[in-house]
Parts: sequence; C-alpha cells; structure tokens
Amino acid sequence: MTETPIRLTVNGVPRTGQCVVRKLLVDFLREDLALTGTHVGCEHGICGACTVLVNGQAARSCLMLAVQADGAEITTVEGLMQNGALHPLQAAFRRHHGLQCGFCTPGMLLTALDLLRVKPDPTEAEIREGLSAVLCRCTGYHGIVKAVQAAAPELRAAAPWPDRRSP
Repeated sequence: MTETPIRLTVNGVPRTGQCVVRKLLVDFLREDLALTGTHVGCEHGICGACTVLVNGQAARSCLMLAVQADGAEITTVEGLMQNGALHPLQAAFRRHHGLQCGFCTPGMLLTALDLLRVKPDPTEAEIREGLSAVLCRCTGYHGIVKAVQAAAPELRAAAPWPDRRSP
C-alpha cells in the first residue's frame, strides 16, 4: 500500500513520518511516534479517551486520519508536563483525586484544557457539561470537576501551557 508523507508539530516538536492514507491519527501517534499516552477506547468517537488538541482545539484522534492532521500542531497528554513540572491541571487532578484507573485521564485532561481555554471561569454545571464528552467509569466525576475548578484560576493567571496558538 502506498504511504504518504506527513509533517506535524507534536508537543512543540516538528515530526515527520510516512503512513497509509487510511491510518488514524491515534494509531499514528501511538505506533509511529511512540506517544502511547493517547488511549484507544471505543474507536467510534464516543468515549473521548483518544482526545488530543489539534491546533489548540479538542479533537477525537480516533475519528481523524493522520493525513488530515498534516501541517497541524498536536498536543497529547505527554506535552502537558514542561521542564519536569506537572501542568497545573495535572497537579489539580492529583490533589483532588481526579483519576482512578487512569484510562480516561489523558482525554479528560485535554478536554478540560480546551474547556478552560474557551471558558476560563466556568461554573460547575459548565464543567460537567464540557466534561460529558469523555466517559469515566471509575470516579463519578466529582474529583475531576473539583480539579478543573481548582486549576481554572491558576490557568487564568498563567500563560497557557500546551495551547501554543492565540485563543
């Protein structure tokens, strides 16, 4: 099968590769770039475990072909930590017990980050609605919501970490 060249910026680093045109972005990230933090869940775009930021906006990487992301800037969960420090949202998830098994956590973090980019001071109801895009079977969402609430003021006060484009 013919492979197509692809160029992306992933977590701030220019990356290139070759892939068949039908390869999903989630598979390209995991298999070709060895970024296994992005999880494969339902493979139908329903669970949200595969959520990444594409040009700063949350996107389901199981619904996007890798070639569609050619030229894009991608942020995966691996790109949140900077200079050895947890992203404020990751630290808040840790403090407020916003994870248990961890399967939904990468998608939840990136979905929450996109939510806070769009709504820097969300209400609890807005957080719950925004996070409903990612399914979690373990936590009951309470700790996750508290973590997003706790991280919001810190993110408003600081420069956004993984969203390298202007809002």
